[in-house]
Amino acid sequence: MTTHKLLLLPGDGIGTEVMAEVKRLIDWFTAQGIASFETEQDLVGGASYDAHRIAITDEAMVLAHKSDAVIFGAVGGPKWDDVPYELRPEAGLLRLRKDLRLFANLRPAVCYPALAESSSLKREIVEGLDIMIVRELTGGVYFGEPKTITDLGNGQKRAIDTQVYDTYEIERIARVAFDLARKRNNKVTSMEKRNVMKSGVLWHEVVTQVHQRDYKDVTLEHQLADSGGMNLVKWPKQFDVIVTDNLFGDMLSDIAAMLTGSLGMLPSASLGEVDVKTGKRKAMYEPVHGSAPDIAGQGMANPLAMIASFGMALRYSLERGDLADQVDQAIAAVLAKGLRTADLKSDGATIVSTSQMGEAVLTELQTLMG
Repeated sequence: MTTHKLLLLPGDGIGTEVMAEVKRLIDWFTAQGIASFETEQDLVGGASYDAHRIAITDEAMVLAHKSDAVIFGAVGGPKWDDVPYELRPEAGLLRLRKDLRLFANLRPAVCYPALAESSSLKREIVEGLDIMIVRELTGGVYFGEPKTITDLGNGQKRAIDTQVYDTYEIERIARVAFDLARKRNNKVTSMEKRNVMKSGVLWHEVVTQVHQRDYKDVTLEHQLADSGGMNLVKWPKQFDVIVTDNLFGDMLSDIAAMLTGSLGMLPSASLGEVDVKTGKRKAMYEPVHGSAPDIAGQGMANPLAMIASFGMALRYSLERGDLADQVDQAIAAVLAKGLRTADLKSDGATIVSTSQMGEAVLTELQTLMG
C-alpha cells in the first residue's frame, strides 16, 4: 500500500480546530488499513510569526516541497494587525502558493439538498447547484510589480498595484478549466473585464484561442466579471466551470460560497503543473472560510469545508477518488440528519460543536465503509 506524505499546517484561529477533525479522519483511515498516511505538522501565519518572527520558515517550506499534499487551515487575525506588511500572517500563504507554483485554484460550490433552505436565495435557485470556479492563483494584481505606496507630500499618497498576465499563464489555467469541464457538464464560462482592462482583452483572446485550438467539443462563453457576479446571484445553475483571474476569482468564489448556505461549506484545491517525470503535481488544500477569530476557541467552527478539502486531496493528489466519494457522501448524510454547526443553524436543526460534527462524519464513514 502506498504511503501518502501529508504536511498539516493548521495556522491560526479556527484553523487548529477544524484541522483536528481532518486528523481524526486521517488516523482512522490509517488504523483501519484503508489508506496509509505519514503526517508532519508545522506552523504558518501568525502562529509562525509568534514563534519565529516570520510567517513561514524555510524548514516548513522544505516539508511542503517533500509532501504529496499540503493540508492548510487558516491564517490571520487582529492580533497581527500591526505586524510589518511583508511579515503579516497571509505572507505565509502567499509564499506557499508562489514557491510551490500553485497556479490553479479550484473552488467547488455545491449546495447539499439539506442546506438549500440555508442559502440567502430561494430554494429553487440553489437546489442542486454544482459549479466549479477555477481561479488563476499566482499572477495578476496580487503578485504584479510595482506594488507601492508613495508619499507625494502635502498630505497626499499614491498607492499602486499592478495587474499583469502573460499568455502562458492564461493558457495553462484555461486548460485546467477545459479539462475539468470535460469531466463535468462540458461548459466553461470565462470572466474578465475586457471593456476597461487590457489584461482582460488578452485574457479573452487567449482563452478563445485555446478553445479553438484544442477544446472545440467544450461549450465556451464569455461574461464580464461584474455581470458574472450578478448572474451568480440571479441564476447560478447556468454555470458549470467558471475560469477567471486572481482578483475576480477571489471575489466570485466568496459570492458562490454564500449560495451554498455558508462560507464554512467551501473547500478548495490549489494545484501546480504536472511533473512530466513523476506524473505528480504540488498541491495544497484549504477551506475558504478563513481564521474567523471572533469564534476561535469556542468549538463553534464548521469543520465540513476543511474535511471536504481533505476529500479534494484524496481525489486530485492521492488517486483515491473512491475515498473522496465516501467523504462527500458522509458529509451529505450528516447534513440530511439535521446536524448543524452554528453558522448553519435553522429551525428544527440540532446544533453541534466542531468536534461533534467531525465525529458525526466519521461515524457516517464507518457505516458507509462497513
